[in-house]
Order: sequence, then structure tokens, then C-alpha cells
Amino acid sequence: MKHSFGTWVMWLLISVIVVLTGNIPLVLGERASVWGVLSLLAGFLFFNIKPSPAGEKIEKRRLRICRDGCELLRIFQISLAGSLILVSGSAFTVLRNHHWLWLWNLLTVFLAEAVVFWNGMIRVYLSSAQIGIKWRIIGLLCGWLPIVNLVVLNHLIHLASEEAVFENQKMRSNQERVKDKICDTRYPILMVHGVFFRDFRYFNYWGRIPGELKKNGARIYYGNHQSAAAVKDSGEELRRRILGILEETGAGKVNIIAHSKGGLDSRYAISKLGMAPFVASLTTINTPHRGCEFADYLLDKIPKSAQQKVADGYQAALRKMGDDNPDFLAAVQDLTASACRKFNAEVPDQPEVFYQSVGSKLNVASGGRFPLNFSYQLVKYFDGDNDGLVSEASFPWGASYQYLMVDGKRGISHGDMIDLNRENIPGFDVREFYVELVHRLKNQGF
Repeated sequence: MKHSFGTWVMWLLISVIVVLTGNIPLVLGERASVWGVLSLLAGFLFFNIKPSPAGEKIEKRRLRICRDGCELLRIFQISLAGSLILVSGSAFTVLRNHHWLWLWNLLTVFLAEAVVFWNGMIRVYLSSAQIGIKWRIIGLLCGWLPIVNLVVLNHLIHLASEEAVFENQKMRSNQERVKDKICDTRYPILMVHGVFFRDFRYFNYWGRIPGELKKNGARIYYGNHQSAAAVKDSGEELRRRILGILEETGAGKVNIIAHSKGGLDSRYAISKLGMAPFVASLTTINTPHRGCEFADYLLDKIPKSAQQKVADGYQAALRKMGDDNPDFLAAVQDLTASACRKFNAEVPDQPEVFYQSVGSKLNVASGGRFPLNFSYQLVKYFDGDNDGLVSEASFPWGASYQYLMVDGKRGISHGDMIDLNRENIPGFDVREFYVELVHRLKNQGF
């Protein structure tokens, strides 16, 4: 992010106040007047409370705290450099005859810089969502390593300041278009989750996406089906859910947006369970329409006893999270390439439903979070380019297909497509992607 000349001047002026405050014994010495010292301390206190007197207006309090924390940390970087130069230079002239004065000055420098640093760091740690747990831990561990701590600090400032600007721009954009209700589709949106997850009240499977859609007029509902089950069983749950939504809202149909296995579940409900008249559109997100070859390989190589042991462990955990009758192995088997070939032959598209699909590419294994960083290479070996779980060849389905890629090492993972980690990805705004997707559905009359 580029900063204006005025911003740099402001940082420099405040840094001068910090340097002078920290070096009062050395700079002012016996010439210091009470009013002069008090004025300097007042300025120091004021800019520690309000470090951003000018600049772009930040709409949300959390973002203002984050922005101000970054400002303080930048001021700390500049003022620390100035104080180190001043203290080091004075050591040769003052230390010989006034070593107590020099040591006293060193203590005041330390206190002044510590106030600015911790004031900024605490604000950033408490307000930033994008620095995440990993960088918070790295910041704490590397805080005492010279040079390394400065590199880490610079990265933390970059992440947090970019977050404040980006989120503020999104808020303003939504405020400007709120009256247009660009996501107020003719039919409500049913968001269908994938395998091994379910819809929770306090942890949304779709991250920040539903909130962004609602701000722009969308009516959102969730599948609320089990996290692990055979496609036919999940399809039956979705059939009941669709009919329940229609009864509740009085709408004639729903628009389905389904992620991963949810796309197969939705196709089954539409084609085999009579839901075609009640579904206007189906958008599948990173769905393995042609299955996963690596799943066939694993099920063939791993002993049945080992498979059942893993399944038992998963199912016990899934029951505690709300599933009535989870079936881990049935869910996995329905995602194999062999099962999907049979599925595609037996589950035809319905002409009255608009089908479209989306896929994404993870550029390198390290771009995905656990466990996608481990599965990426396995999928790549069997299926080629992928999102960490599903290959590019498996994504396309329907009248329209969109393949999402970004430059650099990061890429867009299977989890990124549902904002699983609530992470702002350079080059890909996942929330705005869904806003545009639903806006197109509205324009198409759905």
C-alpha cells in the first residue's frame, strides 16, 4: 500500500516528538523548563491516544483501532532508528564525563519506545483478524531476536494495515449500493455444505460470505443436513429442506449454491427425488463431478479394518457435533471416480434447472491450510492441477463454468472457496465473488 507525502511527514513529526521525549535528559539537560517538558509529554501522550489525526476516514471502530495500531508501530520504527542514532552518537561525548546522564537518558528512551511499541502492538493484536494465530505466535516467539523481530514486525504491520484499508473499502462499497439490493434474487438462496462439515449456529461453514450477501439483499438458508452420508441420503435430507423453505417463505423455487459433495447431493435431489420443479438454478462450487482418482487408490490400498477404524473415530466425533447417523465410508465411496462415473450416467440434468459450476486452482501445496497442504501432491499425482482436494478436470458442469486462478504462490484452495479461514487473499475477494455470482442470478431472472 502506497502512502502519501503528507502521511510520511506526519509520521516523521510524531517520531521527532517521541525521540525528543525519550531523550529529554540528553537533548534538554539543565536547560529544560518545566513547561517545555510538560508540553513535550503532553504531545507524546496525545499522539499515543490518537496517532492518526488525519487521513482516510475509517467507518468501523475495530478497523480504526487496527489502523491506529499500525500507525503507532510505524512511528516506533522511525523513532527507534532516530533514538538509536542519537544515543549512539552521544556515547562518545557524554559517556566519559556524564555517564549517569547517559544511562538515565538510555532508560527514558527505552520507556518512551516501549510505550509506543506496546500501545501499537496491543491494538493490532486485539483488533486484526488477518494476522491470525500463526503470525501472532511468530511475533511473540521472534520478539527477542534482533533483526528477525524487525522483519516480523514489518510483516505484521503490512497484514494489519492492508486489512484496515481493504475492509473499510468494502464497507463503503456496500453502503453505496445497499439501496440497490443487487443480491435480492427472485428466489431465496439455499447454501449447501460439503462433506465432513455441517452448518453450525456459531461457526458458519461459509465464513463471511452469507453476511456479505445479506448486506446486499440476499435471503439465505442452509442445508442443515448431516456432515457425512451417502449422496442419496444427503439428497433426501435436502429434499425435505427445500420443501420446508418453500413452505416457510411462500417462494415457488430456490437457488442452490452447493460446495464440494453438496453439489452431488443437490444434483441427486433435483434429478432423482423430484425437486426439479422447485429449483431455479444450481451453482456447484469446487464439486468433484467426476470424482477423485486418488480416493479410488486409497480405498483400494488401505485395509478394510483400517478404513473402519478411521470411520468409527470420525463418526463418533460427528455425532457429538450434531449428526444423527453419520456414514463416513459411504460418503467417501460416493466421491471416488468410479462411483461418479456411474452417478453421472444415472443422474441426468433436468432441463428446467439452470446448471453452472465454479472451480479454483491451488498453485502450490504450501498455499493450502492443513490438511489440503498434504493432499495437494497426492491429488496432483493422480488427477493433475487441483484445489488441494478436487482436480480441475472434475469441476466443470452445466451451461457455464468458471475456473478461478491468481498469480503468485498462494492460489485458491478448496477451503478458500467457502472462506473457511476468513483470509483475505491477494487477487481474489471471495466475498465479492459471491456477490457478483448472486447478482448475475438475479439479472437472469432467478
